[in-house]
Amino acid sequence: MIRAFLAVVLTVLTIHVSPAWAQEPAVPNYQTWERVATQSEQLVGEADTPAAQLNDIRTRVVDWRRQFEAAQGINADRIATLESQIASLGPAPAEGATEPEDIANRRSELQAQLSELQAPRRAAVEAFSRADSIVRRIDQALTERQVSELARLSTSPLLPGNWLLAASETTRLVNGIWENTGQRIAERATWTELRPRLPQVAGYLIAALLLLTLGRHWVGTLPSRVSARAMDYSRAVLAFVVSLGQIVLPMIGIYLLISALTATGIFGPWTRPFLDALPVAAVILFGAAWLARQLFPTKAVAYDTLNVPPQKRQNARWLVNALALALAVHHVASVAFLPLSGLAERNARLQRVPLDFAEGAAVVWHFVLIVIAGALLFKLGVILRRLKPWADQTGTSYRHRVLSLAGTLSRPLAIVAVIAAAIGYVNIGNLLIWPWIQTLAMLGLLILLQDFVADLFNMLKRGQEGARDGLAPLLIGFALVLLSIPVFLLIWGASGNELAEYWVRFRQGVTLGGVRLSPGAVLMFLLVFALGYSITRAVQGAMRTSVLPKTKLDAGGQNAVVSGMGYVGIILAAMLAITSAGIDLSSFAIVAGALSVGIGFGLQNIVSNFVSGIILLIERPVSVGDWVSAGGQQGIVKRISVRATSVETFDKQQVIIPNSDLISQPVTNWTRQSKTGRIIIPIGVSYGSDTRQVHRILTEIIEDQPLVTIDPPPSVLFRGITVDSLNFEIRAVISDIGSGMSVTSEVYHQIVERFVHEGIGMPFTTRDIWRDTDDLPDADKEDDKADLPLGAQAQKQPQGAS
Repeated sequence: MIRAFLAVVLTVLTIHVSPAWAQEPAVPNYQTWERVATQSEQLVGEADTPAAQLNDIRTRVVDWRRQFEAAQGINADRIATLESQIASLGPAPAEGATEPEDIANRRSELQAQLSELQAPRRAAVEAFSRADSIVRRIDQALTERQVSELARLSTSPLLPGNWLLAASETTRLVNGIWENTGQRIAERATWTELRPRLPQVAGYLIAALLLLTLGRHWVGTLPSRVSARAMDYSRAVLAFVVSLGQIVLPMIGIYLLISALTATGIFGPWTRPFLDALPVAAVILFGAAWLARQLFPTKAVAYDTLNVPPQKRQNARWLVNALALALAVHHVASVAFLPLSGLAERNARLQRVPLDFAEGAAVVWHFVLIVIAGALLFKLGVILRRLKPWADQTGTSYRHRVLSLAGTLSRPLAIVAVIAAAIGYVNIGNLLIWPWIQTLAMLGLLILLQDFVADLFNMLKRGQEGARDGLAPLLIGFALVLLSIPVFLLIWGASGNELAEYWVRFRQGVTLGGVRLSPGAVLMFLLVFALGYSITRAVQGAMRTSVLPKTKLDAGGQNAVVSGMGYVGIILAAMLAITSAGIDLSSFAIVAGALSVGIGFGLQNIVSNFVSGIILLIERPVSVGDWVSAGGQQGIVKRISVRATSVETFDKQQVIIPNSDLISQPVTNWTRQSKTGRIIIPIGVSYGSDTRQVHRILTEIIEDQPLVTIDPPPSVLFRGITVDSLNFEIRAVISDIGSGMSVTSEVYHQIVERFVHEGIGMPFTTRDIWRDTDDLPDADKEDDKADLPLGAQAQKQPQGAS
């Protein structure tokens, strides 16, 4: 584990430090750049510049921008040295003030050298800004053209003339393929030419047929056979890994089939586009079949991924496979003969398609495929929108909510796509229907990958309870979602150039309060801080277990030293991490001022507790292990942190006392200097007892206690005479005040035993309780009657009395 951590540290440090060790960046040719930039700006400003030419210009400008970005590090070491020399001279004099002549001359000389060294960097920054502006303008122009073409209204596919045209164009395509293939067979694929290649073709063809038939059936049943012999905690992982063969093995068969057909040499320019589109179409078909089996299995290998009723699973699998077939046909048609309607690059694509398919025929084909896919998507959306999580598995509720929302959106989206295509906005229909199908597939794949990660952790921990729901699988699943964002962008039409530009913007970071935060700076900050924090904890552990126990410091002092080292180490690690990330601490002046205002109003209690915690650790009026009384609570101090102190009461309850209360309010520390303390035991005896005898007995009892100190000796005092008893009091100092209750209890036991043996009475009070005045004696009745109010006395008289 330590080796892996060190490897990561060295890798990241190499990535960030290697530029400093590399050679000095080359100075770009700014004269050539001026000509390129001027020409590029002119072409970008012209509305009739082809999109292909704009992409070429963008590629060249991006390369120049990369050179300018590297050139911003020219003279970095010498500039840093000069800046440190200037800083060593002290701050520059304020306006109207002067400084010694020699210092002023030296400052002027260094400033001149610094300005000379910074000149190439300023030129690079200026050129980088211009190149970046040109790239942004090109991207904006291309986006505007794409939006314009997307919203272009084509001829409606519902017109009867377009259907006749589509039939005619399709017939012409089929006849062209048939005639071209027959011609190539007659010209090139004669028996003489084919015979040398026949073993190769036969071998490829037989292997392909075996893989696509018997092999596919065998790999389809392999997960259930493998999982039946696996352990419970490894069954899901093995089944998932083996199930990937359902994609890999048929794809090998497709590759061999294409190789066999290509080896015959009978396929020319009319049929070659179909062969080129076949691998991607096969990935769509076999991938969708695998996805349908995993999400909607007939019988789950380990557990059900989704809460779908058994009667709905077969329908869901059929719909997924049918949608995949429609998507595969759309892909083959788009690559082979069916260009997207209305795109500006239509002619460029038609250069690879021998048949110039008419626009009216193309919109009909697109409309048919959109209608078929829309109907299937609508039915699948009905199943998905009814997904509900299991009542006993709250951890998987998010996936059901996401897929339910996706199913809810699928139905109106399918309807809108069909209506848009019927009106003539075929591009909008294609944009809505096909990327959405791929989005649903990507969501299903993310769910399966997150389950696989959880199952992998469960296997590594051998089925330990809670392994699948741990923090690590959750974080990895979240990382998978983040990594899938570029895939979703590509699905919805983003180009590679756009993704590269997004990455450039991401690497540049954002500016907050004069501080630029980039991914590299954040990574360096986290790495250095984690390293400093780990070193601090290691030093604390060594001091706590090895060094401090050998000193004369008590437990409280040792805890104060360890805590102080922790605070200092964390502060140093934070400052080192900030400087390593290239963040100027002076940029935080405004933030610090605003933070101080916030502290003054809303955080004053927290700051007060923090300062009080520092005082407790330094002055140590209370230490760990002390018996204290504070805030109405008594107990043993267990821990002193920055904000509060933890006290364990004698009832074994943890009480958290704010540190400010221990500083600002009275606190009784029973064991601060020593464990000795005084106990006071009150005793009462009945009247008639011999007070001298009682004094002697109590003295003998308390002096016989082993924890009672001899110096000072215990004392017995005759404290007073009351109506109930003669009151005595024992006062004694014991060596461990924590045992005061047990000593008091033992003393009382012995007092009772001695008083009974010596015939000394214990005082008590006699009380008579009368339930009714009729039970009282006669004298008491008269007194009670006299005490009654006049009305009450009248009510006591016999009836009829006057």
